[in-house]
Amino acid sequence: MITGAAQMDGAIMVVAATDGVMPQTREHLLLAKQIGVHHIVVFINKVDAADKEMVELVEMEIRELLTEMGFDGENIPIIAGSALCALEGKSPEIGSEAILKLLKEVDAYIPTPVRDLDKPFLLPVEHTYSIPGRGTVVTGRLERGILKKGAECEFVGYNKVLKSTVTGVEMFHQILDEAHAGDQLGALVRGLKRDDVKRGMIMAKPGTVKSHDNVETQVYVLSKEEGGRTKPFTSFIQLQMFCRTWDCPVQVVVPDKEMVMPGEDSK
Repeated sequence: MITGAAQMDGAIMVVAATDGVMPQTREHLLLAKQIGVHHIVVFINKVDAADKEMVELVEMEIRELLTEMGFDGENIPIIAGSALCALEGKSPEIGSEAILKLLKEVDAYIPTPVRDLDKPFLLPVEHTYSIPGRGTVVTGRLERGILKKGAECEFVGYNKVLKSTVTGVEMFHQILDEAHAGDQLGALVRGLKRDDVKRGMIMAKPGTVKSHDNVETQVYVLSKEEGGRTKPFTSFIQLQMFCRTWDCPVQVVVPDKEMVMPGEDSK
């Protein structure tokens, strides 16, 4: 879930009119905020199963929660409708028309992101596949740069550096000569087996990326109310670290404090 959310430029939050705000609604908003998703459009679903007063109450509840979580609760678009009615072709005012209105609000409210096309290409590997007679395909979202057919590349990670060449680029079953930052793509690479490349490795221009065993970070420790820790921690605690498409156990060292409390910032 973290990997998928980290790739988003914007989000549609769906809340059922029959249930209202649920605990997972708060958790998803917190995750969106943590990974830098600032633009959200809300869709209140199942309005065909709730009365008008209930829908209005749910909208008020959503706006209060959005404001509480640091979003622009007053101005975020909220559209009410029914996905079921849209699928079954019933009640177009809450069915197909509501879905079209949702898409228009997404186009209007979520800005087109500025892509970093000038830097060397970099792609965190999500999955690998083997195509008989053709070779190995790696998939992922191009984080920066432009990936062209014929480009030389390196796969870095898990204490390995593997060199290869891109022999094909494909996106949604369309063959491309090049892909740009932000594209979700599959790249056919030469001379590597499926088991050589693992999820979490970085595909990049040769010589531009190195792996590291030690990193210095500034972190915020979530409090219990935010869905985080209930107890403080000290140096040498072992935690699971997630970044891009990889995750691994890490040992944490806190240089300036004896312990870090929930709700605190620390290096």
